[in-house]
Amino acid sequence: MNTHIVPPLPAAKFTDPDVTAKGEARASVPLMKAETLWFNTGTLCNIQCVNCYIESSPTNDRLEYITADEVSDYLTQIFDRKWSVREIAFTGGEPFMNPQMIEMTRRSLAAGFEVLILTNAMRPMMRPQVQQGLRDLRDAYPGKLTMRVSLDHFLPEMHDEERGKGAYAVTLDGMRWLRDEGFAMAVAGRTLWGDTDIESRAGYAALFAAENFPIDATNPGQTVLFPEMDEKVDVPEITTACWGILNKSPREIMCASSRMVVKRKGAETPAVLACTLLPYAPEFEMGSTLEQAERPVKLNHPHCAKFCVLGGASCSA
Repeated sequence: MNTHIVPPLPAAKFTDPDVTAKGEARASVPLMKAETLWFNTGTLCNIQCVNCYIESSPTNDRLEYITADEVSDYLTQIFDRKWSVREIAFTGGEPFMNPQMIEMTRRSLAAGFEVLILTNAMRPMMRPQVQQGLRDLRDAYPGKLTMRVSLDHFLPEMHDEERGKGAYAVTLDGMRWLRDEGFAMAVAGRTLWGDTDIESRAGYAALFAAENFPIDATNPGQTVLFPEMDEKVDVPEITTACWGILNKSPREIMCASSRMVVKRKGAETPAVLACTLLPYAPEFEMGSTLEQAERPVKLNHPHCAKFCVLGGASCSA
């Protein structure tokens, strides 16, 4: 009788938190110096983008609106844990959909932090009561508030391909209002269309000059270009040996200096996540307190490799 021994299937990548598919020690990143605490204000958004990593839309409420009192609790924890946070950052969804956005910003500024708000600068931000609230914060805390506007491409047809027809024009109207009111601005773009970094920055520079936007297209902190996050793309796993091979330090990786707070639908309390890019990955949920979130993060996801280690991207300035 002929026997045929079937060789075992190779181990899948990004499954074991401690070792890679090849059996090598997986890299991890300790929280070295907490500089930014992110809050997801909720996944509801006024638009639905084609490639939104968090699947925000007018109907997605998987992450509920976080409240000002919940934000205040974490601000207190920052001081109690003696974290060296300088910046509180808000993302969504569209943060200005949250009815307590202005109050959350006010409390963060009043506690002595700089504040970064990620917005599409569309109608939720342009409501009269929101505009007045932003003016009041600008006047009370000069130089402490920055608005990072999602402008996927410097050409309208590319931006609208992602965000819907006419979205570019509405966003530019919002940016013009921010410019005229004297707000500090930054832009978040995407590399979906294959432009080189030089080409992208040149295109944004031309737009900023034409519109007199006070944004430096050559500064990665003011014009942030994000690589696409496709979990189906084959990427290498990051081992402990990679730091030396790539001449990188764990200190350069986003989770060495930040955490994100979210409120899951139906949850009694918010949760602290290791990363802004993985809101739905349960293995990156670290607990409900900042103390619980002080442990190292194991780089056990394709985004860790492609976006952070190999892409060199960061959500903070």
